[in-house]
Amino acid sequence: MKPLEIYVDGASRGNPGPASYGVCIKKDDGSGYLEFHEYLGTATNSVAEYQALIRGLEEAKKMHAEELDIYTDSQLVARQFSGQYRVKHEGLKNIMAQVRALQNQFKKVRVTHIMRSSHPGNKLADKLANIALDKAGK
Repeated sequence: MKPLEIYVDGASRGNPGPASYGVCIKKDDGSGYLEFHEYLGTATNSVAEYQALIRGLEEAKKMHAEELDIYTDSQLVARQFSGQYRVKHEGLKNIMAQVRALQNQFKKVRVTHIMRSSHPGNKLADKLANIALDKAGK
């Protein structure tokens, strides 16, 4: 069974400011993506990026996935997830604990940093995050 492919992106108009996330999960048959987005209220971009990651993990759990390939344009999130960077901010430590608890429910989770415009899935996640902000009038 191949890994579930997930693209996540957070957005914040201001830092902190109105924030949201977008998540898209590639359908098994390759016919497109399952799409999720949510307005978060006021948050930093890092919090929005992590909330996108959490939503991706939660949706993968509902789909009974075992292995995940998650792609993000946030180098910080990818490197903190891999352990290259330590999580220093207290608020992010709590969020990372949620991420680790979800991660432990899968056989394997890889989080990879990609350039913002390098893949259609990443472009879609970015678009979804902006749709959530626009719908909220932010």
